[in-house]
Amino acid sequence: MTEIFQELIKETISKIERLESRSRRRSAKAQISFNHAVETTLIDLWKATHCIPIRECAINKRSGYYSENPRYRDPLLTYNQTIAAFDGLLSMGYIEVTKEGYFDRTTLQGSLTKFVARDELLERLQKIEDHPALAIKPDFDRESIILRDVVDGQRKAIDYEDTPKTEEYRRNLKTINQCFQKHWADLEIKDADLATLEDRISSHDEKQPIDLSARSLVRIFSNGSFKEGGRFYRGWWQNVPSEYRNYITIDMKRTVEYDFSQLNPHMLYYAYNKELGEEDAYDRVLDGEHRDLVKSAFNAMIQASSPPQNCPRDIDPSIADMSWSELRDRIIAAHKPIEDLFFRGEGNLMQFEDSCICEGVMLHFAAMDAPALPIHDSFIMHHGFGGELEEAMRREFHKRLGGDIPTSEEMLKWTPADDTPPKTVSVDEVLHADKEYSKWQARHDAWLAQRK
Repeated sequence: MTEIFQELIKETISKIERLESRSRRRSAKAQISFNHAVETTLIDLWKATHCIPIRECAINKRSGYYSENPRYRDPLLTYNQTIAAFDGLLSMGYIEVTKEGYFDRTTLQGSLTKFVARDELLERLQKIEDHPALAIKPDFDRESIILRDVVDGQRKAIDYEDTPKTEEYRRNLKTINQCFQKHWADLEIKDADLATLEDRISSHDEKQPIDLSARSLVRIFSNGSFKEGGRFYRGWWQNVPSEYRNYITIDMKRTVEYDFSQLNPHMLYYAYNKELGEEDAYDRVLDGEHRDLVKSAFNAMIQASSPPQNCPRDIDPSIADMSWSELRDRIIAAHKPIEDLFFRGEGNLMQFEDSCICEGVMLHFAAMDAPALPIHDSFIMHHGFGGELEEAMRREFHKRLGGDIPTSEEMLKWTPADDTPPKTVSVDEVLHADKEYSKWQARHDAWLAQRK
């Protein structure tokens, strides 16, 4: 951690303690927790200032949260000392609350208190030359295998007994995350275009700010079972809008993205020994029209455990001039061999299969010290690994399901300011534009300096 930031932590702890009206000093144990709470909060605020766009931080003010489920929580964060640190930062004028949280004990529903750095602290954090993604070392010992289930109507992370399999999952993910940490993935966006990207993310309800310090993955299983779900989450690249993913670089090199074509239909057909046929699984439904709509509806139908009474959220059949029931029936008619697999929760089982395929691909390349960044059914890699990436994806699919599956490829493109067609660019061409990409260049230079 940078010296300047460490000094900020020490200074802040001292200032808060001078403002407090305590009759006696904290015990040694409480002091450790208080110092840790201040440090953790400042680290989160520092990371937030480097997000695209700047994000809010959050604090849980429910006392029970700090004693629940020790598998997932930070043992050094206690309720009393976390609140003391938060209140101290408020008293100093370092932060301000943007949204008050609440918790309804009847419905067990609530939201966290949100806050941001105020001008003085924000300016100090922004002046630190280091980037938090490089200065803050990851904790590879924090729990990365998460099991969720519905408890009292809410989806929560629950405790579990470790088995040889969960321990294997954890070891494998640690190997993958350690590989990721050795390399620097970034988003090659011109400084002048950052505002446009920020607006794009801010206007999308389901998009979170891009936090380049989120360089490690967790694996999340669902429905209280290690045979459902299991996908990999919390990598910053997974939150990049699709139209910007072409500009992800690894170690300042352009990338290639391969994705599985028609992944869920292929998995369902292969898993139950059915023949998908040559015709595209989605195009066959509405004669090649409204493919994205059909794909979304198909996936919703295999995810649901029972037929929904109303049209699923985010699906609008009216764009195809039909009702939800008509669209549903057209999909079922086009997929007669698997018609009995819709609306029985097969989606989570298929997610487990694709997560195992994903794990195999990432481990293959981690052994070569080459990060393969997952976005569920696709991978982003240094362009030089394109052919081998495709082979690895096909091999892992065949290993799990005994069949072959097509893939598709996209390469990094340069889109000029005028209307000339885009072209593939070399790294040398990008380097000539270093002034336009100064923030991207500076982050990469800092990563190189850290490696020496």
